Amino acid sequence: MATAIVPVILAGGQGTRLWPLSRSARPKQFLNLMGESSLFAQTLARVANPDRYVPPIVITNAEYRFLVAEQAQEAGVPLTAVLLEPAARNTAPAIAAAALHAVATFGDGAVLNILPSDHAIEASADYIDAVDRAARIARSGRLVTFGIVPRYAETGYGYIEAGAPLTDGALEVARFVEKPDSERAEEMVASGQYSWNSGMFMLGAKTFLDELQALSPDTYAAAAEAVAKARQDLDFVRLDPQAFATAPNISVDYAVFEKTRLAAVLPVTFAWSDLGSWDAVWKMSPRDTAENMARGPVTLSNTTHSLVVSEGAHVAVEGLDDVAVIASDDAVFVGRLSEAQKVGLLVKRLKQAAETAPLTETHRTSYRPWGGYSSLVIGDRFQVKRLFVKPGKRLSLQKHHHRSEHWVVVRGTAEVTVNGEVSMLTENQSIYLPLGCTHRLANPGKILLELIEVQTGSYLGEDDIIRIEDEFGRT
Repeated sequence: MATAIVPVILAGGQGTRLWPLSRSARPKQFLNLMGESSLFAQTLARVANPDRYVPPIVITNAEYRFLVAEQAQEAGVPLTAVLLEPAARNTAPAIAAAALHAVATFGDGAVLNILPSDHAIEASADYIDAVDRAARIARSGRLVTFGIVPRYAETGYGYIEAGAPLTDGALEVARFVEKPDSERAEEMVASGQYSWNSGMFMLGAKTFLDELQALSPDTYAAAAEAVAKARQDLDFVRLDPQAFATAPNISVDYAVFEKTRLAAVLPVTFAWSDLGSWDAVWKMSPRDTAENMARGPVTLSNTTHSLVVSEGAHVAVEGLDDVAVIASDDAVFVGRLSEAQKVGLLVKRLKQAAETAPLTETHRTSYRPWGGYSSLVIGDRFQVKRLFVKPGKRLSLQKHHHRSEHWVVVRGTAEVTVNGEVSMLTENQSIYLPLGCTHRLANPGKILLELIEVQTGSYLGEDDIIRIEDEFGRT
């Protein structure tokens, strides 16, 4: 067969249009929105066939690096590399860095399948066929974008107007169209000449880089320097921050596809959504006879055409139509499902107020490479948390300047080091960690370790951690 395809998975987005479940610290690509695994894990599964693909290159930001590594390990999908963006610079610099890394690893003949990690896609026979056709077209020298044949007039997507026919079902790109109003969207869908812009591509790496250098030289130069000066950090590749910061904040559509003469669109019909709103989640989900989608502890009565999701509290909805109700552990969103695109504007307002900004950033439960913690009670000079540590994992060797801690084991076995002395604690046993002591927590067992942590002191912020030794490179 021809040279295997190099998947490039874009996993750095911090979108909050699916708030309150999606937050900047754990955005939608790492959430289980469709099925039993995250959208990122589903993307990995689509590129796991070694007969078609080499192990993927993932590009993300440093904050998500352990989420990427953990979910890839859980999915059983090896990775060629995880590139860490030091700053958000949109898709053109990210794809450029991945293309440069792919050429260095696989040679000038590398063909890249660019895949956002937060899309819902049915990996049907039609999908596989489209991938193979796109790869053949890319090897002929074209830069291919996947255009989704529209099923209805959608104002939340950009569109691609098709031109003259090429080979393998592809067509030249006549032009890209920004998100239209409803009347214009109806006209474009009726014409049969337009497809939705999916943000997925198939590119010859060298062809793309040559076009980028010609059409957006600043982007190419910044990416090339960032890759040349990158450094290895554990299993990750950190792009050079000074070089990457000079890259323009520009999408690959603007940088290359709207200017190049090599663009081709491949219209496809497989099930696809960018899940850019709760309305899009509803459209892609199985629904009951009243056209409702419900997940979690939910009771619906005389309710139609609605989406109701709860992560904890039981939500009961009576006598409503066209509503979205999303209940996380610390926030609830209620709005018209048909106007779910407005969530992004609401999140901007929440970010502007100091008292609500944290609701857009983190959940009550925060995840770490060793496990995570949930904040249960926060008071004046004290805080109660639930810690959970995965089997075989351990926290950093650390100390605090402003707080002391009590740990009570509620499940599993804890190995606790305090000032060099090691203790083994089992269920219902506890230990006191005085202010300033050097300490470490580990789970030597085979089941999840759970503890209740009570912090007391003058300052309880997460930045009061002095790491002395850390296997995750955070010292």
